[in-house]
Amino acid sequence: MSSSLFPTTADHWVHEISPQIIRFTDTVGLQWYGLAYVVGFYLCYLVMKKLGEIGLGEIKTHDLPDFITATAVFGVVLGGRIGYMVLYDWDRFIAAPWMLVRIFEGGMASHGGIAGVALFLLYYAHKHKLSWRGIGDSIVVGAPLGIMTGRIANFINGELFGRVTDSSLGVKFPTEVLHEDFLKRYMADHGEPFPLEPGLQHSPEILDYYSQVFGTREKFVEVLYPRHPSQLYEALGEGLLLSLLLLAIRLKFRSLPHGILTGIFFIAYAIARIALENLREPDSGTAFIMGLTKGQFFSTFMIAVGLAFIVWAVVAKKSGHSVTRA
Repeated sequence: MSSSLFPTTADHWVHEISPQIIRFTDTVGLQWYGLAYVVGFYLCYLVMKKLGEIGLGEIKTHDLPDFITATAVFGVVLGGRIGYMVLYDWDRFIAAPWMLVRIFEGGMASHGGIAGVALFLLYYAHKHKLSWRGIGDSIVVGAPLGIMTGRIANFINGELFGRVTDSSLGVKFPTEVLHEDFLKRYMADHGEPFPLEPGLQHSPEILDYYSQVFGTREKFVEVLYPRHPSQLYEALGEGLLLSLLLLAIRLKFRSLPHGILTGIFFIAYAIARIALENLREPDSGTAFIMGLTKGQFFSTFMIAVGLAFIVWAVVAKKSGHSVTRA
């Protein structure tokens, strides 16, 4: 099997990365996705620690490890999982509510994670008599780095890939055979249904199986469609660049009223998400809402939330309560 780092066709790379870093048994191993979460939380911790050391953090440095851990568990993971089941997999959730705890099977929503973190911060701020908006301004600077590592993990897993493209940036994802868009395209191009095999999940096993079905690896790769590696676009736009933007604003305008930076995060994230969703293939079975994908539709509400935070901060400053517990 050739390396996924090198082109296997004239113009496009073939994704064949295993989702497992180390496999102990057929079903147990160390997953890239889990590592991505750990790295993302740690990067957020480092950013908040540095901001605290220069007097721009709401959480005391010695409290940060426990704060990040609790935020990760009760905000990101729980909120992200509930958000996915409610927003993207409601019918399955109603039919089998216990699927909520089967996180290892995948299914996390960034909108749910953001909402979960916001609610947890509200609880934390109330309990410790801190400014909710102030904590938000601290965490949003580092949080996009967690979004970045999560999107990179999506790329490694070969999931949430982009739309078909003739660009040289296109990547051939074997996992697209599990997606309805591929099945429809294959039927239209070949006049027969694709021989889908239930149970296959990841690029290496799909490549191995269909290389035998089609006779050679090259013949199977030929039926795949090059797609935008939209996961990496999102890692850059919703993650790294957003974090750098917020950091620059935080360092340049140190006396911003609590809530301004949080508002900018919501607005900037929503704009990036809405724009980049145009290059991402909607999930199988996803219904469009008013011509928008679900990700774009839910992001429009984030713009309203961001504007509300900014207005709240400005009004609080004028009234002389810009650094209150709110």
